[in-house]
Amino acid sequence: MNYKHRYIAGLLLLLFMAGGNVFAQKLTKQEAIRLTLENNYGILIATNNIEAANNNKAILNSGYLPSITGTASAVYNKDNIEAQFSNGETNILDGAESDRYNAALNLNYTLFDGLGRFYNYKRLKEQYNLTELQTRETIENTILQLFTVYFETARLTENDQILRETLQISRERITRANYQFEYGQNTKLEVLNAEVDVANDSINLINTEQQLINTKRDLNLLMNQDLTKNLKVDTTTNFISRLQINSFIEKSIKNNVRILRNKSNVKINDYDLKVSKSGYLPTIGLTGTYGWNKNNNNAASFLSTLTSTGLSATFNLTWNLFDGGRTITQIKNARITLENQEILQKQIEQEVKRDIANALGNYENRLKVYEIQQQNVLTNQNNFDRSKERFNLGQITSIEFRQAQINLIQAQTNKTLAKYDAKLAELQLLQLTGQLLNIEF
Repeated sequence: MNYKHRYIAGLLLLLFMAGGNVFAQKLTKQEAIRLTLENNYGILIATNNIEAANNNKAILNSGYLPSITGTASAVYNKDNIEAQFSNGETNILDGAESDRYNAALNLNYTLFDGLGRFYNYKRLKEQYNLTELQTRETIENTILQLFTVYFETARLTENDQILRETLQISRERITRANYQFEYGQNTKLEVLNAEVDVANDSINLINTEQQLINTKRDLNLLMNQDLTKNLKVDTTTNFISRLQINSFIEKSIKNNVRILRNKSNVKINDYDLKVSKSGYLPTIGLTGTYGWNKNNNNAASFLSTLTSTGLSATFNLTWNLFDGGRTITQIKNARITLENQEILQKQIEQEVKRDIANALGNYENRLKVYEIQQQNVLTNQNNFDRSKERFNLGQITSIEFRQAQINLIQAQTNKTLAKYDAKLAELQLLQLTGQLLNIEF
């Protein structure tokens, strides 16, 4: 195959690889968030947990409603009876039949249980708040994971374009080198060097294409979409002003989900302590019954049929004066658990402050690196343009030109890496300040 055929085949390969992006579906950041919130498996499970917690805090699970039960029974007897009366007479009955029927509605209601029911109901409500915070944490982690993959897709997309342009320049070198070789202006070595560079650039492009395809599958998985769906992501990035970030940091203790979650645990443990203390107080209950009874007696009975209906109500008081020390032990342990949770709260607040300080430092550092890389691209682009002019004039060798090209590629890919690293550092900082779900992407 001569160089013309190789050039045509290379162009066809390039067009084929580029074809995937032509028909790719544009996926904005807002659309990616929407699809993730609606379809991500982890978020769906967390949402179901909120629904279960909402059921638990409802009045039907509070213990404030009475219990009503219905009972009924039927008894049939067939007896052989020998009845002897006081006058000496004896009456013998064979197969004497009798039956009894009864039905009743029973009501049980606790009027007072030492406030245990009251604090347990508050505990269930706080448990619902905790579940909401846990769901929020799941959403934050999922969104951060989403943008980690989204920005990796964007980075590979930009690198893919850089490598395509690089390959195009290398192919132009082959054309130029072959013309010069045909006219005796250089040696075959120049042609071979150009072909080696094209091969290397093609391999780099193919590897990047495969990484991009794999990353798009990861992105589809997070959004619970068809894994084969081709996506085209938005490669533009905007950074939040430092003034706004400072305001977020000032409010971080009030908004950080980890701190809020532990505060909710403190409240729950406080309610547990109060529930345990309710064991010192009496329980007052009400029971009521409305019943119906009917007896069909045998011939030996003075009454052949007896029917009765009635309503009864009972108030009862139960006071466990001493239960062997179980209540005392529960209260002591509940108090220790509450104290440990309060200590943990202070520890978490300190850790969050440290994490925010580290995240802010990382963010500022990566922004500086990004600024340097932007300038580095401009420098290397200028160097490459001059090297290309001198190479076309025959003033530098192909090796020197190739080195300038490699330097430009590295500068461009380093810039894209620095850009998305800085953006991810910003998102991590926003998550720690509790503002990740409150900003526009």
